Amino acid sequence: MEQVALIDSSAFLALLDKNDRYFEEASRIMVRLVEGRWRLFTTNYILAESQALILNTIGADIARKWLISFDITVIHAKHRDEERAKEIIANYIDKDFSLCDAISFSVMENLGVSRAFAFDRHFRQYPGIALVES
Repeated sequence: MEQVALIDSSAFLALLDKNDRYFEEASRIMVRLVEGRWRLFTTNYILAESQALILNTIGADIARKWLISFDITVIHAKHRDEERAKEIIANYIDKDFSLCDAISFSVMENLGVSRAFAFDRHFRQYPGIALVES
C-alpha cells in the first residue's frame, strides 16, 4: 500500500534551517520518507507560506533557490477547500488554526490522506491527522 503525506511549512523550514530545533528530526524523517518511497505533496498555500517563512528566517538567497528548485507535487486548493477551511475555523473556536492550516486539513480530507510531515502543533490538534515521526 502506497504511503502518502502532506508536507507542511514547518517541516520545510526545519529541513533547511540548521538552527531550527527540529532540524535533526526533520532530516531523519525525510530520509525515512524517501527510502520508503512515500508520495509527498503540499498545497499552493503551504508553498507560499513556506517561501515567506524561509525568506524571513534564513534569507532571500536560500528562499529563492528553494522555490526555483522545488519539485514536490503541489495540490492547488479549490474553492470548496477554501469554504471548508472557513467551516473548520468557525467550528474549532478553541483553536487558532490559520487559513493555511485549515486549507491543508480540507485538502487532506478530500484526498483521503491522514499523514502529515509537520512540526506545527495544529496538525496534532485536528482530528484524524497523524504526524510522520522519526
